[in-house]
Amino acid sequence: MGILKIGAALAIILLFAIIHLIAPDFLPSLFSLLASGDIPATVDYIHTFGQGAVFFAFLLTLFTNALGFPPAVIFSTANVILFGIVPGIILSCVAETVGVTIAFLLMRFYFRDAAERAIAKSPFLAKIDHYSGSKGFIIMLIGRMVPYLPSAVMNAVGALSSIRLRDYVLASLVGKFPSTGIEAIIGHDLIMQQENNTRLIIVVICAAILIYTAIRFEKRMMHTETIPENTEKK
Repeated sequence: MGILKIGAALAIILLFAIIHLIAPDFLPSLFSLLASGDIPATVDYIHTFGQGAVFFAFLLTLFTNALGFPPAVIFSTANVILFGIVPGIILSCVAETVGVTIAFLLMRFYFRDAAERAIAKSPFLAKIDHYSGSKGFIIMLIGRMVPYLPSAVMNAVGALSSIRLRDYVLASLVGKFPSTGIEAIIGHDLIMQQENNTRLIIVVICAAILIYTAIRFEKRMMHTETIPENTEKK
């Protein structure tokens, strides 16, 4: 397994080396763009790819979510500005789901063994791991639905827990539609500075309601889960 992990790491490095050899300016430009977080500059950069802009926007959004930073809202906003609200949200959600799935597979491949050793030594961690397995879909779904929650956090939670890959992918895809839609529309309307702010106000209210509801539901689930344990102790 150790040799396999080293081989996988070398394959990733080789991929970046090949990209650099084919297009020396691509990676420096890309990382500069990622570091700046400049949405108008991102829109302009994607637009320079002409007919391939959709494909490049998909890869850029995918790469960002696999990496876990910078915030995906930069690219989901750029996508809706370039391609329209509905197409931009759909493109962003699919690309983000593929990206977080890649992150999940890589993190689980490299770190799940270490997590299992830690879980074996801690009854508390073992309970959390069991909870993440039995309620993994709901946990991930709620987490993905919360706007502005860092993608890297949910990637790590999923990879280091016992959630099944199928549940992780489905929960991520479904959960990202409301959160990505809210983030993208808010970003779009703020940058475009539309005269009618009614939609922006409605979406901001929806975001607040969604965050509040998700927090309340999560607390309720955790409380329900602990009741049987307390009963057993009595």
